[in-house]
Amino acid sequence: MTLGHGRRATIRDVALAAGVSISTASNALNGQGRTNAETRDRVKRVAEEIGFRPNALARGLLSRRSHSIGIITNDTYGRLTLPMTAGVSEALVDHGVSVFLCATNNDPRLARLHLEALLDKQVDGIIFTATRLDLAPPVDLSSLPMPVVYAFAEGPDTSVSFVPDDSQGARLAVEHLLSLGHRRIMHITGPEDFVAVRRRAAAYRACLDGRGDKGEVMFGPWGEDWGHEAVRRMLARPEPRPDAIFCGSDETARGVIDALRDHGLSVPADIAVVGFDNWHVVAAQTRPALTTVDMGLKELGRRAGLAMLDLTQGKPVPLGIKALGCSLVVRKSCGAV
Repeated sequence: MTLGHGRRATIRDVALAAGVSISTASNALNGQGRTNAETRDRVKRVAEEIGFRPNALARGLLSRRSHSIGIITNDTYGRLTLPMTAGVSEALVDHGVSVFLCATNNDPRLARLHLEALLDKQVDGIIFTATRLDLAPPVDLSSLPMPVVYAFAEGPDTSVSFVPDDSQGARLAVEHLLSLGHRRIMHITGPEDFVAVRRRAAAYRACLDGRGDKGEVMFGPWGEDWGHEAVRRMLARPEPRPDAIFCGSDETARGVIDALRDHGLSVPADIAVVGFDNWHVVAAQTRPALTTVDMGLKELGRRAGLAMLDLTQGKPVPLGIKALGCSLVVRKSCGAV
């Protein structure tokens, strides 16, 4: 069927081309009524052929849904949020649900403005995500008239939260180094007030304690500079240097590797190094390329999106915090083939 130049196809055009009534065409496209499979497939095929796009406002009025959700984050640079947003979108796009991403930079006033805008848009739900698991939202989300899901953030017990399993990820790193024959393994990580840092450090210690091996944790600020400083302190002591270092972030690991090189030590020949994040722009460009733990951020976002979809459709979703397993990405810095 050929439409006039510049004219948008309507449900009437679909019904006419498919040889059905307007109500049958509408039911077929919306998955409602008792339309048989053959008719439903024909209507959908015709709609695609003539370029019919359902009116989102009208569809929202019928379903009492806006078919959109908001993501509120304090991750201004998108290091964590962008992979998770890709996962959320992957889960929702085939269901016709759009995503609005709002960065707050931890500013309560800006967060309130974003929240009010999302409420004005009548979004079906909100996903909150942060740069650390134990960071509370900068705006109250506890009494909203729609579902709230937490991703890379731990919400209250009455909510739905998805987080990476930091303890399991740390065990992957340490057990891999142990399997390569390393015994003196040091852990250089971030600030101790981060819950993720404490969980990784506890898992590191448990792995070594279980074998009777000794370990040491060095806490400090995130970043490459701390990696340099930690290596300087380590080499200034009389104790035997470690034969492997497990770092709490990829940036810290890159600083460690650069500092070891500056002191004439080779990675991994003299000291093996493993990071945590699998931030590709850092891990893949480090020399040697960095073995690291991947937190599966895209999958974490996808799971959050699927949970939100179920909640907006009135389906039951288990409450509480769900920790998703990490994976180890082996590159050259650990010494494995």
